[in-house]
This record gives sequence, C-alpha cells and structure tokens, in this order.
Amino acid sequence: MPHFKIRLYFDDDSWLGPGKIELLERIAAAGSIAAASREMNMSYKRAWDLVAEMNRIFGQPVVSAQMGGRHGGGAELTPLGRCLIARFRAIEATCNATAAAEIDAIEALRQPAAS
Repeated sequence: MPHFKIRLYFDDDSWLGPGKIELLERIAAAGSIAAASREMNMSYKRAWDLVAEMNRIFGQPVVSAQMGGRHGGGAELTPLGRCLIARFRAIEATCNATAAAEIDAIEALRQPAAS
C-alpha cells in the first residue's frame, strides 16, 4: 500500500524523519538506547549520534539517559521527546488521510509487473 514518508527539514543539515521518530519510540519502549539500537540493527554510536542531533536541532534534550554501570544504564524520553513523537505521527496521519483519494487513484494506475 502506498504511503508517505515525511521529513521535516529545518535547514539542509537538520531534519526530523521517520527513522529518528522510530528510534525515540523504541527508546521509550525499551528504556534503553542500546536496546533500541539493537532492535533497529543500528550501532549504539549511530543511535547516540541521532539523539545528539535531535538535541541540537531542538536546543534541549529529547532523551534523559543514565550512564551504564554494573547493572547498565537506562534512558527515557523527555517531555519534548514524547511531544515530538505525538506531533510527527499526527502530521503523518493528517497527510495520509488528506491524500487518501489521490493515493488510491495513483495506485489504480499501476500495472501488474510482467512475469
């Protein structure tokens, strides 16, 4: 089924898209940046870099993390992080609902793949 993948560009080097939102969702669910990165088949460093990038874009933390130790650390979303998920998913839903008829019309134009 066709669908949108939306990115919000703040400038050429700063955007918020579905991958960053998924990372936040997985951090919220797992309570850990490491666990979220493993679930997404992403390096721990890459996950931290994306969190740092979001912190830079918004000028405040999106994740509150406790450093690991003998029993490991943990992470939870800040109110900003939770708000970003809700607002981004609302934008996606609005865009998909608004464009549903046009998406269906485009899908109807597709020809079956030749075997």
